[in-house]
Amino acid sequence: MSKKILVGLLALVALPALASDVVKEFSGTSNMTTSVFTVESPWILDWRLNGDYETLIALDISLIEARTGKHIGRVLHTKHKGNGVKLFNEGGTYQLRVSATLARWNIKIEQLSAEEAELYTPRGSAR
Repeated sequence: MSKKILVGLLALVALPALASDVVKEFSGTSNMTTSVFTVESPWILDWRLNGDYETLIALDISLIEARTGKHIGRVLHTKHKGNGVKLFNEGGTYQLRVSATLARWNIKIEQLSAEEAELYTPRGSAR
């Protein structure tokens, strides 16, 4: 085995795993409460919204504590096509309450490592 190949293989093995793990994925075109999912801290909610109309679409997502049904809070409210992520620093067992108007939506719940979470910077924040 050549020295270049050996060095390349060692570099690949030494790289940290920077790929998040998809815990659950949800999609739809109407209102729903998702199935239960369990995550550890940190995790992200990765959302995408599309539709046939520019101004008539809307998406609201609320986080619900699955065991008690307690409303934790609104995660997202938008009336525009687009996508984004929201970082959470508290694990638990949750559900999402999704309200959609004239929209096609997709949500992924992704488990992150602490190193991956460090890479996320809120919009408008400078590092």
